[in-house]
Amino acid sequence: MAEANLDPVFQIQRVYLKDVSLEQPNSPAILLNQEQPGVDIQLGVDAAPVADGMFEVTVTATVHTKIADKTVFLVEAKQAGIFEIRNMEGDQLNAILGIACPQIVYPYLRSNVADVIQRGGFP
Repeated sequence: MAEANLDPVFQIQRVYLKDVSLEQPNSPAILLNQEQPGVDIQLGVDAAPVADGMFEVTVTATVHTKIADKTVFLVEAKQAGIFEIRNMEGDQLNAILGIACPQIVYPYLRSNVADVIQRGGFP
């Protein structure tokens, strides 16, 4: 009788941009302002099962840049990955979903956010 393979499995199936938006509500006037803007960056992580042994991990970034009380730009983006994770449970699964997967997805998110900001006309 063949034994079931119980070795841990961790594979990246796909990484994709799930959502992105750029708002510049005070352009073009705010672009003439020479003051240094304040930047607020918020990051979030979410994980959810999508099929047996398959999980979607989403990393979300919100970048809000202001001068005084006026928004220079607001970028919101969600980068996601689908991962096959089998034969892991409890703390091991939580560490994979909460640390390892986001570390894989985050560089893609960072690159996409930087690209959107640059294409919006900002250095």
